[in-house]
Amino acid sequence: MSQPNRFQKSVAEAKNHITEISAGEARQQAEQGGAILIDVREDDDWRDDHAKGAKHLSRGVIELEIEEQVPDLKTPIICYCGGGSRSALVAESLQKMGYENVRSLSGGFRAWKEAGLPSASE
Repeated sequence: MSQPNRFQKSVAEAKNHITEISAGEARQQAEQGGAILIDVREDDDWRDDHAKGAKHLSRGVIELEIEEQVPDLKTPIICYCGGGSRSALVAESLQKMGYENVRSLSGGFRAWKEAGLPSASE
């Protein structure tokens, strides 16, 4: 088995500092708890499909635009990407910016789809 690269090491370190939740928990929190789902994937991925009801703030711009979209630091935020790595990095970054209730979707959009949860293309 090969050694993890720097990206994988960064993700593993971030995951030590954040909370991951399942797709089912994410949907429940979004529907009942007022959590905001944020897709941090690139524009092409977003256009192809995304979780129903999600906002799009790609990893490249989220730190610049999050305060405009989510001004309250106590608002529950659930980030997701394709597989859960980039969203872990984003969740850690948002926590460093002062957001108090940030989660990362374990397994990302793949897990969302595998759980049969609604997407924009349906």
